[in-house]
Amino acid sequence: MKQATPLEDYGLIGNLHTVALVSKAGSLDYLPFTRFDSPTIFAALLDVDKGGSWSLQPVGDEVRSKQLYLPDTGVLITRFFTGDGIAELTDFMPIKRHEQNCAVVRSLRIVKGTMEFKMRCAPRFDYARTKHTIQAQGDGSLLFRSCGPDGFQFRLLGNQPFDTTEAGDATGSWQLQAGDTVSFVIEATPVDDPSFIARELVHYTEAAFHDTLNFWRDWVESSTYTGRWREMMLRSAITLKLLTSLEYGSTVAAATFSLPENIGGDRNWDYRFTWIRDAAFTMYAFLRLGFTRESKDFLRWIMDRCEQLTEAGDLQLMYAVDGTSDLPELELGHLSGYRNSKPVRIGNGAAQQFQLDIYGELLDTIYLYNKYGGRITYAFWQHITRLVDFVAENWQRPDHGIWEVRDQERQFLSGKMMCWVALDRAISIARDRSFPAPLAEWHRVRDEIYKEVYDNYWSEEKQAFVQYKGSDVLDASVLLLPLIRMFSPVEPRWQSTMRAIEKELLLDSLLFRYHTNGGATDGLTGEEGTFTMCSFWYIENLSRGGDVDKARLLFEKLLGFASPLGLYSEQIGPQGEQIGNYPQAFTHLTLISAAFQLNRDLDARQNGQRGGHQFV
Repeated sequence: MKQATPLEDYGLIGNLHTVALVSKAGSLDYLPFTRFDSPTIFAALLDVDKGGSWSLQPVGDEVRSKQLYLPDTGVLITRFFTGDGIAELTDFMPIKRHEQNCAVVRSLRIVKGTMEFKMRCAPRFDYARTKHTIQAQGDGSLLFRSCGPDGFQFRLLGNQPFDTTEAGDATGSWQLQAGDTVSFVIEATPVDDPSFIARELVHYTEAAFHDTLNFWRDWVESSTYTGRWREMMLRSAITLKLLTSLEYGSTVAAATFSLPENIGGDRNWDYRFTWIRDAAFTMYAFLRLGFTRESKDFLRWIMDRCEQLTEAGDLQLMYAVDGTSDLPELELGHLSGYRNSKPVRIGNGAAQQFQLDIYGELLDTIYLYNKYGGRITYAFWQHITRLVDFVAENWQRPDHGIWEVRDQERQFLSGKMMCWVALDRAISIARDRSFPAPLAEWHRVRDEIYKEVYDNYWSEEKQAFVQYKGSDVLDASVLLLPLIRMFSPVEPRWQSTMRAIEKELLLDSLLFRYHTNGGATDGLTGEEGTFTMCSFWYIENLSRGGDVDKARLLFEKLLGFASPLGLYSEQIGPQGEQIGNYPQAFTHLTLISAAFQLNRDLDARQNGQRGGHQFV
């Protein structure tokens, strides 16, 4: 059996509607086509033998390769080195505006010497559940068509001849010399759509290539950030942009589904949906870098969700990118999973969980938009007040918490502190805009929540705030308390909590969210790696608390755990490997947040000012 490629050996490309992962060996091993949450046509990432892939690789045993992005773009370069020559593979997806087709472009150029390359396009439709047909077309292209009821199809273009196999794959091998270029494109071809215009290969290799370069460079140049670690921050911003829908304005939590949190375990979830929580924090990251268009588009998406609510309590923690709410969780028993980690799941049953914290994250996003990105309308404010009133009436309810535990609801600290945020930000918006609101009642409840957290979530034994009322479990989500401005970094109980976090959860620059074998219960078996977003939360807290030198040291060490392309999955495994869904939006947005705060505090120190305690 073939071995799975390590996650850190993949690069991400996309067209703001979907994404693909390309390995440094030249194999495209993951592609939901044509939307983030569409069924895959290539999923070797989740089953090397059955999932399907599109490989373009040099022939030979001694091949070195490395990947890079063209600076400030989402265009991926893979370079191959052999004793006989050097080749360069360019992979990208043209930005899909209304008039463009969904496509993946692969161009290979021989830089030096003579090399033999082989290509195999082996799609497996509908998560490798559906057979397909392959048919040669008059223009030399091949049409792949699913035998499923949707009849989904795409065509393969190329400037080299193809062979076909009984399995319905397209293959070819060519001896190439310096200066030779071979190019291939897969292009979605809607069934019975008279408006569809099939593009020529030269359109993709020339016009679409330059248009894609210009799109990314123009977008990056619109950033207002000029501080330290700019290249890494903008790479994270490009990653977030690749995970954001151009059509809907929503951001998916990660590019992939069912990549394990522990190899061989069952903590495997589908993250290709829009979490209110993750997307809200993502908009904050975009705003900090000067990308205001994204916050406006997301707020439009949020307005639609709020206007569709029958009751304020119907707000879900996650939706599909188009805002639909039905996300049934299924297991794909025929796929072996990444490195034999079963089950492989699509959909997400946690969508139906009750989670209080999403109201706070949503209100914080609206607050920031109102302050920095634009002005909300009174009509929208009326929808907001329904949500805030719901929080004021229901903040004492138990919920499933920020980590979406699957065993039972509890009085989680994460829910309580984000209820405080919902009320606090709503009060600020009402004052700023002079909107009608029951401010006295909101003030009363906000203060009651504060006292509840301060008094009843404090453990004398641990000398720290704990995961849920009455527990002795430390949870890294407590690191949000200063970041949301609920507690000051100099609050004695907070400083004691930081020391407890460092003692129990910190591993140099890496942080566990909690210890599954140390009293925390989430209804699942097995252990997990360190959560990189929690590590960035910790570093931002250090900076805000005034320990700027330690924060900088740990931040720059943590940058070293990124993939060679600057990408992060959800977690870092026991051998420093990327594990969990990859790349993950939350990790990249917390990198931006920590770097932004640290850069500002370093500037303040250089200028003789007091940093650390300011907030955007």
